[in-house]
Amino acid sequence: MLRMDTLDGNNVTMENNSSTKWSFTEHSLFQEPRELRVLVPAILGVICVLGAACNLTAMAVLFSNAHKGKLSLINSLIFNLMFADGLVLLFSVPFRAVSFSKASWSLGWVVCKTSDWFLQSCMAAKSFTVATMAKACYCYVSNPTKQVSVHLASILMVLFFIWISACFVTIPLWLFTTLQRKIRGLVCVLMIPPQALDFMTVYNKAYPLGVYCAPLSIALMYFWKAYGQCQRRSSKTQNLRTQIRSRRLTLMLFSLTVAMAILWLPQWVVWVWERHMAEKEIDGSQPYVSSSPPLLLTLSAQLLTFTLSLVNPLIVLSLSEEFRDGYRGLWRRLTLHQQPSPKAKPGPHNPTSLKCPCPRPEMSAQLRGDTGFRMNFCQEPEEQSGGREADTGSLKDGVVLPDVEQFWHEREIEDNAEENDPVPWEHQKG
Repeated sequence: MLRMDTLDGNNVTMENNSSTKWSFTEHSLFQEPRELRVLVPAILGVICVLGAACNLTAMAVLFSNAHKGKLSLINSLIFNLMFADGLVLLFSVPFRAVSFSKASWSLGWVVCKTSDWFLQSCMAAKSFTVATMAKACYCYVSNPTKQVSVHLASILMVLFFIWISACFVTIPLWLFTTLQRKIRGLVCVLMIPPQALDFMTVYNKAYPLGVYCAPLSIALMYFWKAYGQCQRRSSKTQNLRTQIRSRRLTLMLFSLTVAMAILWLPQWVVWVWERHMAEKEIDGSQPYVSSSPPLLLTLSAQLLTFTLSLVNPLIVLSLSEEFRDGYRGLWRRLTLHQQPSPKAKPGPHNPTSLKCPCPRPEMSAQLRGDTGFRMNFCQEPEEQSGGREADTGSLKDGVVLPDVEQFWHEREIEDNAEENDPVPWEHQKG
């Protein structure tokens, strides 16, 4: 029996006995210094908290826009991208952090069986989403003035196809993952039986091409064509605002694609390195060469992969004006719901009650000496005579009816005429 073990970030064990098995172990730092087993989970915890908050906020803004009638295929694909990032941060990063901090696998058989398959399915869904998003962006830029009605059923079918494809291509990772007991305890391994060795040899080469290279190459091609369309539409007869919107949309989606291509690339370098060297060991061409890449490269690759889920919502926030407006609107609604409604303060346009101005003290005696046809200016509206109860009722809301205003205006004119009459006895009845 030929056996090789390395106790760094990854562990590859090859056994040649009555049957040939390839065992590939991940997720532990094993005998590395304790400081490293504390630092890596702490970094993953920070990425998980910040990324989950950013992605949930972005999803809330996109859902609010869709509720307002702004439903589009591109926004739905961006929502799906944020949804996949949220799944990675909430259900993959915490388990990966716990596994990094332990010398052996302590999360059970179910988590071991599904952890790597779940992570790879989410990453594949993100890759397929980016390719579909690039195609939709090119269609929009080619004719932005054309109003295309996209039904919700069509969008759900596209998203369903993306997730079904992503989960299907990662089935071998779920099928051959199992727990294995070794000297240091349980480890989660990818163990390939001899009858599936040829299939996995082809799969290890086809999987990176189908999940990483092909979708991102298609996306970059469509973005290049979309950029060319934006350049050719710079005529004076075109709508300038629509042209600027097309360019900003292309720039934002292109930035998401470039970020995925850069931050996900180290993980694929580690993937190819591990599988390629393991196959050489199984063939016997290099039986004493370690198949594990350097620990620093392995850890950096996984940290960058998880950081991508934090970077995506930040790119959308920084490059999308519509998203920034939606974020500000969502923040205002949240803060207004939490604060009590302010009470109305009295002002020139919001009177507390209908009060007439009180006369000055030197005028009060003269007013008390009048014959009685004048109204007391300091009297409250509800204390007035019965003939004016209906009139004051119309003033409760601060609105003066035209006929009421004209009536009192005529009364004041008649009163002034009687006071200023130089010969009042001539108008008295005999």
